[in-house]
Amino acid sequence: MTAPVFLLGAQRSGTTALAHALGNAFRDTGGLFTVNGKLLYLMQRWITPEDLAAQHVRADEILHALRRRLPQGSGSEEWLARTEDALRDAARHAAAGTVTDPSALARAILTGSYGGYARWGEKYNEYLLSLDYLAQTVPDARYLVLIRRPDDVTRSMLRWTGDRPWNPCSSEAALAKWAHWNTQWLTFARKLPRNTYCVIRYDALCRGEENRRLEAFLGMEVGAYLSDLRLPSHPEDEQLNLPPEVAKVWQLLNELHTRTSQYERT
Repeated sequence: MTAPVFLLGAQRSGTTALAHALGNAFRDTGGLFTVNGKLLYLMQRWITPEDLAAQHVRADEILHALRRRLPQGSGSEEWLARTEDALRDAARHAAAGTVTDPSALARAILTGSYGGYARWGEKYNEYLLSLDYLAQTVPDARYLVLIRRPDDVTRSMLRWTGDRPWNPCSSEAALAKWAHWNTQWLTFARKLPRNTYCVIRYDALCRGEENRRLEAFLGMEVGAYLSDLRLPSHPEDEQLNLPPEVAKVWQLLNELHTRTSQYERT
């Protein structure tokens, strides 16, 4: 099995479209890439040292959250069934008092969920808020980071519909949220070996300019699966005047993109 890949990116950065493309590519090579599976995000909150000390892992709460908004992508139904079995088994071990390490229990659940696949990966935007937990729980993980212009992300956030009470309602709030989430990645990236992550620009990806880098990082062909990615066209939009702190984050992300590109060519 190859090292797991987490697709990271702030909301409205194109991660869902890329994740579905990767899901099809992984499927055709004997792998599994879940889209919004969010299992690790939930385990961080529901499998804690306090839970294990109380011998009380609420597998039912995790399963409820997984089913409230179902994971997507090819093979997600089978994955969810396997995950339920793994969670129930973990809860039984916790109730018996035979496990005390939350990270070890989380890894056992991941083995039950993703074990047997040639490769696996996952996309969930909120993982940008759980990066240290990801590294602790999946120490061999690799990170694919999709970045998008903050003004484009902001416009997309403000057009977003549906039951999303956490979504910003103003340009200022959307830009601040984008900056905070991406700053989490910039801080985390300083701790990582250079060969464990790849930064991709969404606009360049849609133009087909990132395919070779993406394939080299993943060790598989994916170009044929990316043909549906398109940049949205909104000719009426004007470029937003970015606050200095937001412009600085965008600058740092682009510098990191440039450095990783140069590293891969050496």
